[in-house]
Amino acid sequence: MLAILPLFVFAQHSDESGRIKQLQNYEDSLSSLGKKMINDDTEMERINSNRAFIKTLVSALKIPNSFLYPFDSVKSVSIINSPDNRFRIISWPIIYDDGSYRFYGTIQINTGGNLKMFPLNDYSPELKNPEDSITDNRKWFGAEYYRIIPVYSPKLYYVLLGWKGNTVKSTKKVIEVLSFKDDKAVLGLPVFEGNGKTRKRVIFEYTRQASMLLRYVPDQNLIVFDHLSPPDPKLKNQRDTYGPDLSYDGYKLKDGKWIYVENLDMRNVPDNHDANYIDPKKQAEIDRANAKKDN
Repeated sequence: MLAILPLFVFAQHSDESGRIKQLQNYEDSLSSLGKKMINDDTEMERINSNRAFIKTLVSALKIPNSFLYPFDSVKSVSIINSPDNRFRIISWPIIYDDGSYRFYGTIQINTGGNLKMFPLNDYSPELKNPEDSITDNRKWFGAEYYRIIPVYSPKLYYVLLGWKGNTVKSTKKVIEVLSFKDDKAVLGLPVFEGNGKTRKRVIFEYTRQASMLLRYVPDQNLIVFDHLSPPDPKLKNQRDTYGPDLSYDGYKLKDGKWIYVENLDMRNVPDNHDANYIDPKKQAEIDRANAKKDN
């Protein structure tokens, strides 16, 4: 047995090295195809690149333990892990020549081995009342996600913050809810309370010329966002004219539900970028210290 052990360890190491090499090769291909999905001149070229990207991605994810591989160089898609590392979401858009978007993605479950995922099928045009709809991964209100927030209520669910390119005139952002029931993905949950209504997801639409704040403040269990309004009251029914009006609203977590709050004081809401801020004086001291070392 002692004689066989080194051979077993070597075989394991060899298998791991081969697996990583395969994933690196797929990553290179995905990085190249991802750039084409965005930069190709014609709509058909972008669509074809996207098809090749999807096929390559599925092949990559089928490699055992692919969940642990980050695909860091694939910048054309959003890859975010849930904080509890139970799953990750890979999502991205394709833009059409008329300025509209279609979204693609998948939810990959952390199985510790073989692939288990829920492919996401953008069903947005068919969802007539998306804020009132509970769907599944086959009828997804497509978006590119940038934040996952677990909510440990009696029923565990996850809030997703996402960007949703819309048309040549307007952009959308969405607060989505993901949960799992009977080994299936469920999208939407009646947990957003406010303005006399309970919503299953929250959707914001505003002019494409503007940008909108939508982020989570962990210390306050608060989702904060720009209050959107039209430039003229006569345009109140034209969402593609709306933009931030320098006030802020939000949803505050309470007993597993998100309660709408108006007119937030942003002076009391910490900036997500505070951790990345370096005082200029401290930076100057660092630079001087490094200069002395170099001399």
